[in-house]
Amino acid sequence: MEIVFTKMHGIGNSYIYIDLFKYHYADELFSSLAKQISNVNTGIGSDGVIVIQPSENADCGMRIFNKDGSEGTNCGNGLRCVAKYVFERNIVPKEHFVIETKSGMMHVRVVVKNNVVTEVIVDMGAPLLHRENVPMIGDPRDFVIHELFNLPSHSLFVTALFLGNPNAVFFVENIKDAPLHSVGGIIENDSRFPERVNVEFVEVVHATELNFRVWERGSGVTEACGTGACAAVVAAILNGFCRKGEDITVHLSGGDLVIRWDLDDHVWMRGPAAFTADGIYYFS
Repeated sequence: MEIVFTKMHGIGNSYIYIDLFKYHYADELFSSLAKQISNVNTGIGSDGVIVIQPSENADCGMRIFNKDGSEGTNCGNGLRCVAKYVFERNIVPKEHFVIETKSGMMHVRVVVKNNVVTEVIVDMGAPLLHRENVPMIGDPRDFVIHELFNLPSHSLFVTALFLGNPNAVFFVENIKDAPLHSVGGIIENDSRFPERVNVEFVEVVHATELNFRVWERGSGVTEACGTGACAAVVAAILNGFCRKGEDITVHLSGGDLVIRWDLDDHVWMRGPAAFTADGIYYFS
């Protein structure tokens, strides 16, 4: 079966994009397609598949399928790529519009120069801070801020919240020493997180600058995670490292994002998106 695709990335967080405005594929294909097409050796190589589709409630919709075939709720880098795609390909020919995701309606603004989207600004909404929102086992109305999180090999302190996805944020002295590969998958699948979790390690450089690495739920180590970077900023403010209402630059493996947790409680993300290739994938 021939699948027409576009590959895009947001600061290295790469997905295969399927356009359901132009082409028609059965819903049941996408989980298997994500597992097959994401394989760097036998497929194309990506962090998963994002489906761009019509929406009855917004200008367009998106669905995210991780490389293990599971369906995600939101993707900050994916949102920016979808915004660039639908604007430049004249599906949504306006600079302010709404994208529907499984975690809600996302308001975006594209920054355009000579009809090319150079940056995308996304209102990620307000973070959900109660334990039941993450979700994480324990008293459902508690906040999870600098809470001891014991593992067989490490004693860490976690700040957990929901912002597009479940996120567990751990602060480290030096990002180069973060135990991302050794415990990322263990924490993602820890029974304390019944729906699994994104795992973020963060080094505070100063009050407006963070270093960041991520293990994404369903995909493992990735170059970037937009929802995770937003969660890292919220966690840094909750722990007193940064201040609400200020722009904070987050350095990810693939590049930088500028995040602000505004005084109205909404989190704003600003960053680029880029096309890599268009093609046909032979799916069997």
